[in-house]
Amino acid sequence: MPRIIFLPHAEICPEGAVVEAAAGTSICDAALANGIEIEHACEKACACTTCHVYVREGGESLEEPTEDEEDLLDKAWGLEPDSRLSCQARVGGTDLVVELPKYTINQVSENH
Repeated sequence: MPRIIFLPHAEICPEGAVVEAAAGTSICDAALANGIEIEHACEKACACTTCHVYVREGGESLEEPTEDEEDLLDKAWGLEPDSRLSCQARVGGTDLVVELPKYTINQVSENH
């Protein structure tokens, strides 16, 4: 089963984490199932960018982003070439290294 390696994030995942995820599982669902409280304001409907992540390694194993995902990513804070919406990026057969951005477009999170 592929692994997702979440790099340390000061607030959400200070120690970093390594989780297993079945192929076809979204990065967001894998994070949430393992106690990594990634934001997902639109409830994973590909309607916002709060679940934006950077796929630092293994991104070639993911399906190409849809046009809707690409349009939304244009609005994400800190957009980079390896940016994806974690609710849309589904695990393939390769391990992934994922970094959570320091900020999202939500200036006030429900948890703060």
